[in-house]
Amino acid sequence: MTNPMKRGGALRHIVDSKDLSVAETEALLRLADDIIARPGDYAGACAGSGGEARKKLATLFYEPSTRTRLSFEAAMLDLGGGVLGFSSADSSSAVKGESVADTVRVVSGYADVIAMRHPKEGAPVVAAKHALVPVINAGDGGHNHPTQTLTDLMTIRRELGTLEGLTVGLCGDLKFGRTVHSLVSAMVRYPGVRFVLISPRELRAPDYVLNMIRESPGCDYVECLNMDEAMARLDVLYMTRVQKERFFNEADYVRLKDSFILDTPKLRGAKPEMIVMHPLPRVNEISARVDENPHARYFQQAAYGKFVRMALILTLLNLGKGGAVL
Repeated sequence: MTNPMKRGGALRHIVDSKDLSVAETEALLRLADDIIARPGDYAGACAGSGGEARKKLATLFYEPSTRTRLSFEAAMLDLGGGVLGFSSADSSSAVKGESVADTVRVVSGYADVIAMRHPKEGAPVVAAKHALVPVINAGDGGHNHPTQTLTDLMTIRRELGTLEGLTVGLCGDLKFGRTVHSLVSAMVRYPGVRFVLISPRELRAPDYVLNMIRESPGCDYVECLNMDEAMARLDVLYMTRVQKERFFNEADYVRLKDSFILDTPKLRGAKPEMIVMHPLPRVNEISARVDENPHARYFQQAAYGKFVRMALILTLLNLGKGGAVL
């Protein structure tokens, strides 16, 4: 069987959530499910055998991260592979002026797959053009975060049993939130999805996101300024933080950062099966009391991220069970 992540034998990178077809996405989610069910079957997949060296993941994080970087590293370690890399631009040759292109050329000689986070939108595209191994975008500016999107899809699918016909509320920073933009681009490919866009006017979803929904048959959206008026119709409430680093004006950040805070009383009108998600880190947009509420799924969501990244690493390296995912 051939690797579905290599089209015509070409090296495959995951830079945008749309780089994966719906069939490939479903295959990755099925593989992640199997890893959860039978972890022992995958424990040595990257350990190397028969004289082959163990596989190595390079994490090139030019921007701070906790969950994404550590879940990538945990994923590779659980597969029996090794990890190397840096956790900030200050600890890399970027401080000397080295380009992303030169860095990935060099690192391609040390690792079998690269996960990269960068504050500049489009940096992973540059990396993918010059790398000799697969590149996974671990977040670029306010643009895209495909492995978080896979994590989100897995959470919704496992918790609600489907990705079709759902009403998804997206709340908070919809202008700069790359996780929101990526999730919309993935979910418009499933029929009957309705989006409720809950944000202050200053942080409403950009036109290109709204156009994605408008241009997708069977999908639609409404915008609202109040979480309470939307709660009863939601299957998913996806909370986001108002990110200081995405603002040019600190006064605007201070004015808006507490605009949308989820607490237990706001959940009283929710459907029993509705789930609350958040890409984390959380500041104060979800009250700590919500953590024990049966609707809360954000910590489980973070845990699913490791299994999704394990599935993606296996597939890009053609180590999936049976040699392929699809």
